[in-house]
Amino acid sequence: MAKILTITNQKGGVGKTTTCVNLSASLAATKRRVLMIDMDPQGNATMGSGVDKHTLELSVYDVLTGGCSAEEAIIAKTPAGYDLIGANADLTAAEVELLQLPRREFRLKMALQSCADKYDFILIDNPPSLNLLTVNALASSDGVIIPMQCEYYALEGISALIGTVEKINSRLNPSLKIEGILRTMFDPRMSLTKDVSEHLMEYFGDKVYRTVIPRNVRLAEAPSHGLPALMYDKNSRGAVAYLALAGELTRRQRKQQEEQELQDA
Repeated sequence: MAKILTITNQKGGVGKTTTCVNLSASLAATKRRVLMIDMDPQGNATMGSGVDKHTLELSVYDVLTGGCSAEEAIIAKTPAGYDLIGANADLTAAEVELLQLPRREFRLKMALQSCADKYDFILIDNPPSLNLLTVNALASSDGVIIPMQCEYYALEGISALIGTVEKINSRLNPSLKIEGILRTMFDPRMSLTKDVSEHLMEYFGDKVYRTVIPRNVRLAEAPSHGLPALMYDKNSRGAVAYLALAGELTRRQRKQQEEQELQDA
């Protein structure tokens, strides 16, 4: 069964889509079976995966509203190396339509039940807001990865997001937890970056990934070519960092599985 991870932050511009695309590509490059789901009406993760959002025949909108199954909407083996359920502007209408549907918070979770066992990881990209689309992603996930910049306002934002995760955990998804906090656009030359990073480590401990994602021109350029950094410039610092993150993520998962097996024994 797949490990389902939501990548979210209610603050925009922190690297959510960059992380979702590049982590998906890095996991796929290490021979993991990966499905990425774009839950943002902007469709940036879709375009960054080498798929034209304007030509989608079926999208996550159709999955959520019952127009098709998850399997029917999957684009197999995108140029980025993983499977994709894409999104475009149609998704803007989904939130209104979802209000009229039964079990509106669980539409994505129900749709994924039929295909989750075909993957090792399912990663979900989200809009920078807490709406019914994000709630669907959180209700269907095992964990949350929070990308954040090491700046003052980010610390305030992460407190609000953790409160949101706790509410979803108590009301909709008791298995949901914070999987990890990822420091993005990291510049060790800035004293504020180091200060905020130290506060994160002190407060969240091993929830903070050891891997940091640096500010990197190649990471910024890659989406305009419809490619993750790993395929655009595999030797760039950004590509190497996301490969390291994929390794750290899989090691954590292996450790969690071993601990669970010991508890069950």
